[in-house]
Order: sequence, then structure tokens, then C-alpha cells
Amino acid sequence: MNIYGSTISLLEQGLNFSSAKGKAISQNIANVDTPNYKAKHVIFNEILKNEQQKPFHAYRTNALHFDFRTKVAQSKVFDSSSLRYRQDGNGVDMDKEQADLAANQIYYNALVDRLNGKFNTLQNVIKGGR
Repeated sequence: MNIYGSTISLLEQGLNFSSAKGKAISQNIANVDTPNYKAKHVIFNEILKNEQQKPFHAYRTNALHFDFRTKVAQSKVFDSSSLRYRQDGNGVDMDKEQADLAANQIYYNALVDRLNGKFNTLQNVIKGGR
């Protein structure tokens, strides 16, 4: 029996995505002066859109159930091999990386705040509302 639904696991997957994105941004910032370094990016939205366009086939236990299945798409890291921002072949745009870092930090903090709220609710239930 799952007493808290799938919310916590979805928040966990969101935190994993944010962590992978933070690592990629950190690597990009650390290698801003490395010649021929290509910036890395973590994508999720494009993968999700591609998955949503595919037909769904579900395991149904009853003929009256809808025919669909939900799948959680995983994020992937790719490098921008075609982009060059400087003469030395470096593909890191420092302004974009800093903006992405700030947005990712806000996203991460929102997920952690929501996760804390879920755990506080569980703790309140365990204590019997006291």
C-alpha cells in the first residue's frame, strides 16, 4: 500500500534532473576558458514531447479501463558541438550559463520545499495531528 502516492517519487526524479543539470552547468562554467570545449546541456522537455507523440498501449485489467500508460521520460545530457562562441572553439556562453544556474537553483529550491511539505504532512499524520 502506497500511503503518499507517487508525489515523492516524482519529486525525487525532479531533484535528479535538477542535480544533473547543475552538474552540467558547473562543468560548463569551470571550462569557460578551455579551448575547443563544447557546452553540455541536460534536456527533458524535448524528450517528453517526443514520448507524448508516441501511441500509448496499456495493460488493462478490465475492458472498461482507458487504453493508456504513463511513462516517465529520463533527462539526457548532450553537448552543443556546433556552437562556437569564441575563436578558440569554446562553446560556453557565460551569460546563458549563469542565467541557467539561477533558474535551476530556483527550481531545485522549490522541489526541496515541496518535498519538505510532504514529509511534514506525513510527520503530522504519524504524530496524530499533535
